[in-house]
Amino acid sequence: MFTGLIQALGTMEPLGGDSWQITCVNQSGEVIMQDLAYGDSVAVDGVCLTVEQVLKDGFIATASPETLRRTTLGGEQTQRRYVNLEASLKVGSKVGGHFVMGHVDGIGRLLVAEQTASSWEMTFIASVAIARYIVPKGSIAVNGISLTVAAYEPELSQFKVAVIPLTYSETNLRYLVSGSLVNLEGDILGKYVEKLLYSGNSHTRANDDSIDGITPAFLAEHGYL
Repeated sequence: MFTGLIQALGTMEPLGGDSWQITCVNQSGEVIMQDLAYGDSVAVDGVCLTVEQVLKDGFIATASPETLRRTTLGGEQTQRRYVNLEASLKVGSKVGGHFVMGHVDGIGRLLVAEQTASSWEMTFIASVAIARYIVPKGSIAVNGISLTVAAYEPELSQFKVAVIPLTYSETNLRYLVSGSLVNLEGDILGKYVEKLLYSGNSHTRANDDSIDGITPAFLAEHGYL
């Protein structure tokens, strides 16, 4: 589990097959490396990867076929690229963002990034499967970064986030251009609510679009009213 507060910037380089070398690029990488061990989990652009080998200033990890299918790691990668890094949450640590599982729901795309007087406003488009979890003023992880949804257009599956200068300068958001692909993870709380509302006691699939069974009585029975 993670919080979506990026601790370091790194580079990611394919080693062939499904193996990757992740290297910390600046002094902030000490936060990642200080007690990194075999088997630890690290969020790499929001993707939870397991450390298989610890290097002097980074580590090697393998991505599963499911991970490659759902994330930007499955694209054509022939060169090093910048990635956001966050070590897994430790018991007792502060949760400054929101609970991020590192289980990416799918890929989104940057439409436009505009600098304002106090922030960067970035608009992304998501698939319908991901957009269902987007709520205005709610949380979403973009390349592992915990961000607040400033605006949402459901008919277009588009959402906007306001990124403060510190986040923009310390993460790989500053390298994105129109059309860049990003990893998106919806809020885990929304997924559990959806599961409860759509499944109830019948254990039907959570992606069933039918809402016939959602009534005031149903909501009251499950503690929502």
